[in-house]
Amino acid sequence: MMKMEKGKINKEKKILKEQKDRKKKEKELQKLKKKDKNLKSILEWMHIQKADNYGIYLQNQDIEKVVRDTIKEIGFDNEKTDIDYRTCKVHINITKQSPDIAMGVNVGGAGDQGIMFGFACDETPNYMPYAIEMAHRLSKKLTEVRKSKELEYLRPDGKTQVTVEYEDDKPKRIETILISTQHLETVRDEQLKKDIVEKVIKQVIPQKMIDEKTKIYINPTGRFVIGGPLGDTGLTGRKIIVDTYGGYARHGGGAFSGKDASKVDRSAAYMLRHIAKNLVANGYAKKCEIQISYAIGMEEPLSICVNTFGTGTKSEEELEKLIKEKFDLTPNGIIKYLELEKPIYSKTTNYGHFGKNELKWEEIIEI
Repeated sequence: MMKMEKGKINKEKKILKEQKDRKKKEKELQKLKKKDKNLKSILEWMHIQKADNYGIYLQNQDIEKVVRDTIKEIGFDNEKTDIDYRTCKVHINITKQSPDIAMGVNVGGAGDQGIMFGFACDETPNYMPYAIEMAHRLSKKLTEVRKSKELEYLRPDGKTQVTVEYEDDKPKRIETILISTQHLETVRDEQLKKDIVEKVIKQVIPQKMIDEKTKIYINPTGRFVIGGPLGDTGLTGRKIIVDTYGGYARHGGGAFSGKDASKVDRSAAYMLRHIAKNLVANGYAKKCEIQISYAIGMEEPLSICVNTFGTGTKSEEELEKLIKEKFDLTPNGIIKYLELEKPIYSKTTNYGHFGKNELKWEEIIEI
């Protein structure tokens, strides 16, 4: 009888302790929410369980739900041909940032060393190079005809590539269009190619840019049934050239996806895109590339260089001075200016990180 009562008391103590801990965590979150409105929106959006000086921690079941919902939204629901959001394994391995790195980041320094680039040109309305813009539009159209069931035999995996011929530094014609798209085994190759030309390519690419010499390749191997993680796994931080300018402009080498905004590989590249786009939009140049470099733990950039490829209305030295006067290029300054603490990153997971007018770094301002 005594043992039973003792066990009951211990259980009650455990319950009381859990309730006390839960209330303590809730108070911590309330304080953080009052302190930072952006953090409040992130916490509410991601169902935060706990936060401390090193980072934010989610309940494992919440992370897994976000992952499975995302896989479902993409369209992966068949483990025989790609992956099934209902049955796939989700391994969660989130850890704190190294305290050695945090020493520099917590005082406003850059989260890593490196060189970053930003670029813009007047070839398209959103100031992106013509080839990558057409490739993104083709990819979006592929998704549209798949999700609308217009081409119901298509599966989620796919990619596009466009090669453009230039004359006098302007797009003259399209040399090559390449589309690889996953499909069900039931569709005939001839039907798929006909549908992609009629319902995707002709709906996106201006007719004047295609001539009798334009080469169109659709699923060159003749079959693309197995796709997604089942067909090809292993990513080096996402496709950094697809995420930026399609190889038209230089890239510092650091991937964007998977990094928080303290990593200048991501945030500085966004800021430089914003500046380059606005220099072109405000008539300072027809084409502009900006290079910047940082050292880990240091706030101010080590160098900044502007190249207008002979199209500038002001000297490159004058533009560098203008940038330094107009913009705060410290990591904290960039994060605040571009509002990078908000949960906006799902918009960067497909069709590149640039050229989407709804993103803050694509906003046109007066300089």
